[in-house]
Amino acid sequence: MQQNQRSSSSGSSQSPRSPQSQPFLSVSVSDPVKLGNGVQAYISYRVFTKTNLPDYQGPEKIVIRRYNDFVWLRDRLFERYKGIFIPPLPEKSAVEKFRFSAEFIEMRRQGLDLFVNRIASHPELRLSDDLRLFLQADEETMERVRAQDLGIFKKPSDLMQIFKDMQSKVSDVVLGKEKPVEESTPEYEKMKRYIFELEEHLGEAQKHAFRLVKRQRELGQSLSDFGKAVKLLGACEGDSLGKAFAELGTKSEELSIKLQAEAHHLLMSFEEPLKDYVRAVQSIKATIAERATAFKQHCELSETVKLKEINLDKLMLTRSDKYGDAEAEYRELKAESEEATRRFETIVRLMNEEMVRFQEQKTADMGVAFHEFAKGQAHLANSFAGAWRGLLPKLEACSS
Repeated sequence: MQQNQRSSSSGSSQSPRSPQSQPFLSVSVSDPVKLGNGVQAYISYRVFTKTNLPDYQGPEKIVIRRYNDFVWLRDRLFERYKGIFIPPLPEKSAVEKFRFSAEFIEMRRQGLDLFVNRIASHPELRLSDDLRLFLQADEETMERVRAQDLGIFKKPSDLMQIFKDMQSKVSDVVLGKEKPVEESTPEYEKMKRYIFELEEHLGEAQKHAFRLVKRQRELGQSLSDFGKAVKLLGACEGDSLGKAFAELGTKSEELSIKLQAEAHHLLMSFEEPLKDYVRAVQSIKATIAERATAFKQHCELSETVKLKEINLDKLMLTRSDKYGDAEAEYRELKAESEEATRRFETIVRLMNEEMVRFQEQKTADMGVAFHEFAKGQAHLANSFAGAWRGLLPKLEACSS
C-alpha cells in the first residue's frame, strides 16, 4: 500500500489556483477531541485539506469527522471501485478502557491520516466524488448521507466477514482442498500464493514486534522500580556509598524513561506499520473475493447465452411463434453477459496495476519501518552503554 504520501506544494510561490502549479491534494487528520459520555462517547477529528484541484470548493477546507465517517468512505469506495485495493482503516478497540487512552487515540489518528492520504494519492481514488464529499461537506450533511446509505452499502462487520470467508475459501483453493471456482491462470495462482505467504510472514513479524514493545515497557518499569529501591537503600548507607547508590538509582530512573519512550516509538513506527500491512492484505483478499464473484458471473452468463443460442436455433427451425420473445430475451442476456465479461476484465486489469503499486510501496514502507527500528535500538543501546560507563568509576571506588 502507499505510505502517507502527501502531494507537496512546497518550493512553489504560485497561488494554489495558478494554472502553472502541479495538481495536488494534501490532507491532514489532527486534533482528536472526545465528545459525549458513556457508550455514546466518540472521538472527533479535524480534517484539513489543501488542494488546487478544480472540482473542490477552494484551496483550503477544514471539516470535523468521526471514525464512522471514515468507515463510510471506505465502504463507498469498496462498492464503487472494484479491482482497486481500498486502503485499510485502523482498528476500532472493543475494550472500553483502551478506547480513550491517549496512546490509542494517537494510534488511530495516525492510522486515519494514513488512510485518507493513501486515497488522496491514488491516481483514481483521489478523483472520487465520495472523497470530495468527505473532505468538504459539513457535519450535518455528512451525517445525513451516512444515514441514507445505511443498509445500502456493506457494514464494517459485513466487510470483515467477507475477509474471513475469502480467507477460508482461497485457503482451500490454494491448499487443493476444493476445486477452484475462479480462473486458474499461473499468474493468478502465483498472486494468491504470494498474498497468503505475505500475510503469514507479516503476521509473525507483527506478533514479535508486539512482544518487543511489551518487553521494553516491562524492562522500563523494572528499571524504574529498581531505581527507587536503590535510592532508598542509599539513604541508609554512608556518605560515599549512599551517594553512589543514589546516582545509580537516579540513572536507572532516567534510563527507564528512555526505555518507555523508545517502546512508544517502536509501537508507532514499527509495530503499527506491520499491523497496517496485515490489514492491507485483508483488503486485497476482499478484492480477490470480488474478482471471484465477477469471474463466476462471467462464466455462468456465457454458458447461459450458449444454451439460449441452441434453443433459439431450434425455435427458428420449427418456426415457433415463441421465437420473437426468445430472440429478445437472448439479446438482453447477451448484452448482460458482455457487460459481465467487461466487468471481470476491468477487475483483472486494475488488480494487476494495483499489485505493482502495492509491492513498490510495501518495499519502501517496510524499509522505513525497519530502519526506524534499527536506528532506535542503536540509539538506546548507546544511551545505556554511556550511562552505565559513567557510573563504573564511582561504583568501583566504593567496592575497593
